[in-house]
Amino acid sequence: MSTDSNDSDGSGAHCSTPDSDGEVAEDIAIVAFERKMSTAEDIVAGIGDRYDSIEILEYHGDVFAEHWGEYDCFVGLMASGIAMRKTAGLLDDKWDDPAVVVVDEELTWAIPLTGGHHGANQVADDLASMGAVPAMTTASEAAGKQGVEERAKALDAHVVNGDSTVATNLAVLDENLGPVARLDGPAAVLASDDVTVLKRNKADGVVLGTGSVSGAKKEQFLDAWAASLEGTDYDLDDVEFVATGTRKEEEEGLLAAAEEVGLGVVSFEKETLEEYEGPTPSRSKELIGWPGIAEASAIAGGREHELLAEKERHDEAVTVAVGK
Repeated sequence: MSTDSNDSDGSGAHCSTPDSDGEVAEDIAIVAFERKMSTAEDIVAGIGDRYDSIEILEYHGDVFAEHWGEYDCFVGLMASGIAMRKTAGLLDDKWDDPAVVVVDEELTWAIPLTGGHHGANQVADDLASMGAVPAMTTASEAAGKQGVEERAKALDAHVVNGDSTVATNLAVLDENLGPVARLDGPAAVLASDDVTVLKRNKADGVVLGTGSVSGAKKEQFLDAWAASLEGTDYDLDDVEFVATGTRKEEEEGLLAAAEEVGLGVVSFEKETLEEYEGPTPSRSKELIGWPGIAEASAIAGGREHELLAEKERHDEAVTVAVGK
C-alpha cells in the first residue's frame, strides 16, 4: 500500500498487517456440540491469548440467535451448512453483524462464511497457526491484493463510510486505486461516494521507526521497541504502527514481532525517507545511499512529522526511533 501526505511529494509507503482488515475481532465465541468440547478447549488454549475474551457455547438450535450481537465473531465447530442455516436469518448489515467462521473437528479447514473483512479472515488466519487452512473467498484476499479495510488496519484507522468500499475495493482489484492520501487538519474535504474515508483510531499516538540487520529475530524487535518507549510518556498501546523502509519490509522477524503485538507495518520508499531524513548521521547513506531508516521513517510516519526520540541501537541488531 502507499500513502500520500498533504505536505509531502507523494512518495509512497507500503503496508503489511497482522490481520485482514480495519474491523478486528476482539470478543470470540466458539459454538460446539458437546462431543466436540475438547477441540473447542484446544482452540481456546491455542489462540485464546490473541483476543480480549474467548468463550465456549454449547450448541443448541437457538444459540446463535440468543447471543447475536454479544460477540465480534462466532467460530462454529460444525458443518458449514448448520452454521449457514442458523445464522442466515439473523444477518442484517455487514458493518454491524458479527463475523462467522466454521472449522471442522480435525482443524483441517477454517472457512469464513460472513464478515471476512470484519474479523472472520483474521480468526481464520489465527486458526492457521493450529494447522487449519484458511479458505478465504473475499475478492482482495483471493487475488492477493490489499483491500481498503486491510489498509485501515495497517494505519491503525477505521473506515468511516462503509458503503464506499464496494467501489474502492473494485478499484484495488483493477489496480486503479491510487495511494491513500493523508490529510492532516484542521482542514475540510469534499468527497464523493466512491471515496473511502479512513479515520485514525488514536488522537495522540506515536510511530516506531525501525531499522535492523538482516535476519534479526522477533524477540530482538520486541525488546527494542519496549526499550525505545521507556524514556517517553508512551507505551505499546499508544503506538499507531511500525514504520520502516521498503528495503526492510520483508524482514520475517519484524513482521512476526508486529503481528504478536497487533501492529501494522508501513514501509516508506527511499524518496520519502530522503525528504524526512533524521538528524543523526547514518552509515547507510554513505554505504548504500539510503538515509537512516529508523529516524526518517519515524518522522515520515508521524502525523506531526516530529522526532520524539532519536534512534538507539539495541542488541547490535535493531535500531528504533520514535516519531509523532
